[in-house]
Amino acid sequence: MGRIIDGAAIAKNLREKLAETVAAERLSPGLAVVLVGDDPASLIYVRNKTLAAEKTGIRSMAHRLPAETTQKELLALIDRLNRDESVHGVLVQMPLPAHIDAHSVIVAVDPEKDVDGFHPINAGRLCLGLPGFVPCTPQGCMILLRSVMPDLSGKRALVLGRSNIVGKPVAQLLMQANCTVTIAHSRTQNIAEECARADILVSAIGKPEFVRGAWIKEGAVVIDVGITRSDDPIAEGKTRLKGDVEFEAALPRAFAITPVPGGVGPMTIACLLKNTVESARKRAAR
Repeated sequence: MGRIIDGAAIAKNLREKLAETVAAERLSPGLAVVLVGDDPASLIYVRNKTLAAEKTGIRSMAHRLPAETTQKELLALIDRLNRDESVHGVLVQMPLPAHIDAHSVIVAVDPEKDVDGFHPINAGRLCLGLPGFVPCTPQGCMILLRSVMPDLSGKRALVLGRSNIVGKPVAQLLMQANCTVTIAHSRTQNIAEECARADILVSAIGKPEFVRGAWIKEGAVVIDVGITRSDDPIAEGKTRLKGDVEFEAALPRAFAITPVPGGVGPMTIACLLKNTVESARKRAAR
């Protein structure tokens, strides 16, 4: 039986260490979270980020804007936050309303405050192996992976998904760890065979239980980034969350696997706080 990687516990440990750093170094990190509209999932994410930040000693400044906010108004707010010395991290919650160009918003954030790690400058730094903010979910994936497989050198890794947010950056991090990396996507043929060769499988495609348990290589480590709300109810008024991987069938074959929920999700928030604290430390050093 495979080991279940407890992302919630690992994230809690990271948050506690960050809180100790904030207190010991007398930092006053500030995280500005911008939410446009009232998307239900985004509201939950922002609330969770705000609560986690406050427990870590980070000042969370929420900016709730109506859905009809114009792109010009949003960019003006970002400009003010960029120039605000008390703000060390600027996060614009995605997705944005259709009338706002997400790329224009991403590039408007000061790269030195881009704690999401989405700015092209930080993406370029990651690609070149230079210091910069690493996107939170890929960063969390690597921490979870190393918690059960400290030495990744020479391992064969498969990344399912090629998004700029998860797939591409996690592939870069795996290559920097000396893995042999394959990226699979919607046009890839024989995905089952690719999975069967992988010592490490990171799935971020958002298709519930797409990866069958029988595809998993014996002894592989599985990091399941996908999270989809299923129509299958677990109780009155509640629905089940499912990952990309057929968890129960994969568990006996895997050496270790992340659950959904309770795996990658908590680490994403913890790494956001980590980036914010690092930004505050850099500002204090200057």
